[in-house]
Amino acid sequence: MFNYTCLNPIAGVGLDLFSDDYKKVDDLAGADAALVRSAAMHDLDLPDSLLAVARAGAGVNNIPLDKCADKGIVVFNTPGANANGVKELVFAGMLYASRDIVGGIDWCLANQNDDNIAKTAEKQKKNFAGTEISGKKLGVIGLGAIGVLVANAATHMGMEVYGYDPYISVNAAWNLSRSVKHISNVEDIYKECDYITIHVPLLDSTRKMIDANAITMMKPTAIVLNFARDLLVDEEAMVDALAAGKIKKYVSDFPNTTTVGAKGCIVTPHLGASTAESEDNCAIMAVREIRDYMENGNITHSVNYPDCNMGACTTAGRVAILHKNVKGMIGQYTTVLGEADINVSDMTNKAKGDYAYALIDVDSQITDDVLKKLQAIDDVLRVRVVK
Repeated sequence: MFNYTCLNPIAGVGLDLFSDDYKKVDDLAGADAALVRSAAMHDLDLPDSLLAVARAGAGVNNIPLDKCADKGIVVFNTPGANANGVKELVFAGMLYASRDIVGGIDWCLANQNDDNIAKTAEKQKKNFAGTEISGKKLGVIGLGAIGVLVANAATHMGMEVYGYDPYISVNAAWNLSRSVKHISNVEDIYKECDYITIHVPLLDSTRKMIDANAITMMKPTAIVLNFARDLLVDEEAMVDALAAGKIKKYVSDFPNTTTVGAKGCIVTPHLGASTAESEDNCAIMAVREIRDYMENGNITHSVNYPDCNMGACTTAGRVAILHKNVKGMIGQYTTVLGEADINVSDMTNKAKGDYAYALIDVDSQITDDVLKKLQAIDDVLRVRVVK
């Protein structure tokens, strides 16, 4: 039985999937695992009991990843669980930018006391006319869980879709519609597309990737949509281009003092994953990831350790070892086990950056003495007997 902690309420989720020990607290004292939504963890003490943290969402900037990794705490997130919610808002953004729906609504509210509003509206509606998205070119930068959904849905709405992702996964490639045109140079999207939507993670290499130079390549009628991260776009350059009429609209889900109220900007208050379905999907995925790790030692969707899966253990025991990614570690583990006359029936070791993870199935129980010897090996961060 494990002790689970939730650092934020997550509405509508059956957290009894964990156990009756589930609790909502403001710290992590005594917790084996924590389910987190938006709580800031950087200033919290991380107890020695803590084995895993799962973020019910994709972003993990509220979690001290390196600090967790150094203590042998696996951090999970839930990529793709909110993908449909974001996809739907992307299309709402396209429609808002293409047709002055917001302006029309504002006009109706401003004239709500006009007894002849129906007649007046017929004269005024030409001021809110726009264009249809069918037949237009959409460029999707980043073909992960959200990008693939956006690209596929756009083909069904009659759009000509261009997709750019030099690191597309095999799974994403299988799920991508054959109607999407694969683009090898992102500049082709900037030059050719009427709509450009970005769905890449924020890295040093992607920070402000849509910059002044990229914007100058775009059509003056182009609409750029950003439902990923505001820092992916040089928003100062974007606002300047909008003011000069060099681009039509910028739609962002990240309000800030640069874009809110600026000419040509349509900004929403970070609503991408704000649906009941997205919150449920994220929390349920997080619960399953933690449970599989706690009960089987398997890691899926970790952001600070490598993914590693050996299924359920069918032998006498399984030991999990979190360690630094340095050479010679496996030999030291097998030496300790061999000296204790413990046979290794199966094992795997995966690495990710500076950290690595070993799962070892054995034919006899791991004793406390063996556990201590494994833990004493240099560069071992944590040893856990799973079974």
